Amino acid sequence: MRVARLWAVSRKELLHILRDPRSLAMGIAIPMLLLVLFGYALTLDVDDVPLVVWDQSETPASRELVSGFQGSRYFSLRAFVHGYDEIERAIDHGDALMAVVVPAELGRAVAGGLVPTVQILVDGSDSNTAALAIGYGESVVRRWSQEVALERLRRSGGRTALLPLEVRPRVWFNADMESKNYIIPGLIAVIMMVIAALLTSLTVAREWETGTMEQVISTPLKGPELVLGKFLPYFAIGLLDVVLAVLMGAFVFDVPLRGSVPLLFAMAAVFLTGALALGLVISIVTKGQLLASQLAMVLTFLPAFLLSGFMYDIGNMPRAIQVVTYLVPARYFVTLLKGIYLKGVGLEVLAPQALLLAAFSAVMLSLAMIKFRKNLE
Repeated sequence: MRVARLWAVSRKELLHILRDPRSLAMGIAIPMLLLVLFGYALTLDVDDVPLVVWDQSETPASRELVSGFQGSRYFSLRAFVHGYDEIERAIDHGDALMAVVVPAELGRAVAGGLVPTVQILVDGSDSNTAALAIGYGESVVRRWSQEVALERLRRSGGRTALLPLEVRPRVWFNADMESKNYIIPGLIAVIMMVIAALLTSLTVAREWETGTMEQVISTPLKGPELVLGKFLPYFAIGLLDVVLAVLMGAFVFDVPLRGSVPLLFAMAAVFLTGALALGLVISIVTKGQLLASQLAMVLTFLPAFLLSGFMYDIGNMPRAIQVVTYLVPARYFVTLLKGIYLKGVGLEVLAPQALLLAAFSAVMLSLAMIKFRKNLE
């Protein structure tokens, strides 16, 4: 392998990128745009549940219960209604996600030492959001019930009862429970996987379609020189994207970076190598830009988005799908990013993922060189 020939191919590819606004846009602008769009639009936090209340009791006890919902940061009281038809209308029109129905006998039940029942109605169209809303609602009712029980004891002259067990939860690594803190690191992996594979999936295919590959083959260039020459400019663009994504995560989304920055970029370089090499393999095999771009999307975006653990917990997937996720390189990079970003751990914990990611990159790069040599023959 000669450095001069390698540099010539890299320079040619870089000039093509600089002269083609679409390549530049795909390489730099699109990842940043996707990061902004997904970073702001994709959130799993449920902080503002629109609520309507049907208070049939209208007693001090019921007003105290309703005030518990009003004082919670998770609920936004939109209206008081006076029937199930109004509740149904509010939920159907999207004006409310949840409704609280306070029975007429609530005040008498509290005064008489009985156990009242409060009904909570939730729009279950989005099951995850509905489950969270129910949990928030049950927490408010439970807190109100405890206060009512303690008040009864005080009025009866008995000793103030203590709860048999008090839970004091403490959340590690993401104390504020903000979804952006784990979405942004995973999003970096998904975007880099898709963009890197799309960029290089068009390089060799473009040479075949424009008819310049025959001229390249007639030169003294060797297969590894051509593959690495086309690889290096996109590798530099990919690293620039990583720098911009990390800066945006820190200064735009306020995502904490607790781990080693050099380790982060080292793992990103390994991941980029594999993703870019995968794009080259697709480009070499297909020899057509349209087919190459479509195949790159199928092999990168869908697995990286659905099977990497970025959005959906792998442990909750069927066993057969869990086995398939081991073939998705973004799975290891997402784990690495979350470990470095949120936990601040290093290779003493993340070594298995780092080794598997390095193995994937080595296999893809070797396969690109082997497949191109076969095409030359």
